[in-house]
Amino acid sequence: MSPNSQESTNPEPSLDELATCFAERHAQILGWIRFRIDARLAGRLDLEDVVQEAYMAAASRWRHFPRDGSVDLIVWIRSIVLQTLIDLHRVHLGAQRRDARREVGLPQGNDSNVSRPALAAQLAADLTSPSLAAAKRENAQRIQEVLATMSETDQEVLALRHFDMLDNHEVAQVLGITPKNASIRYVRALKRLKPLLEAGEFGSGTPAN
Repeated sequence: MSPNSQESTNPEPSLDELATCFAERHAQILGWIRFRIDARLAGRLDLEDVVQEAYMAAASRWRHFPRDGSVDLIVWIRSIVLQTLIDLHRVHLGAQRRDARREVGLPQGNDSNVSRPALAAQLAADLTSPSLAAAKRENAQRIQEVLATMSETDQEVLALRHFDMLDNHEVAQVLGITPKNASIRYVRALKRLKPLLEAGEFGSGTPAN
């Protein structure tokens, strides 16, 4: 078979699915960028432009997206978004940029690249009862202290669930573990916060799987 005939039987996949996912998950994707971008870079770039750059990067690699069901599209897009941010930091900040994983404060193996204070604040917002909103800052400080005692993976599970807004199945894919293991780790991490919950300082709601 000639190269031309082979190319005709393997057309470029349509971008409709990719564009739809970016549109439907726009707020989620924007959140990934907003909470990870260096403050110096945020002052130079429009975050919507970063979303667009990530989309263009994803579109250029669209033919390489695994279509065997092994990876959810949003998990694949997340990897493209994070790589886009790394590239932008390198281009705009270069040597001025310290190692991101040291800078944000979580263990260096952490994939979500979210600071512990930011994660604590997000957990306080998610778990604190609306009637106790005034206590969120104090609650966030106490959550941060509990997070510091957790394993790297358990912190990562919480970050992926509450910060990146991924479901249990998606978290499992990011971490390379089974959904059951991801669920066990999530429940275990929440149990570490149980004393605060029992003290009546937080609501009982948690994200659905």
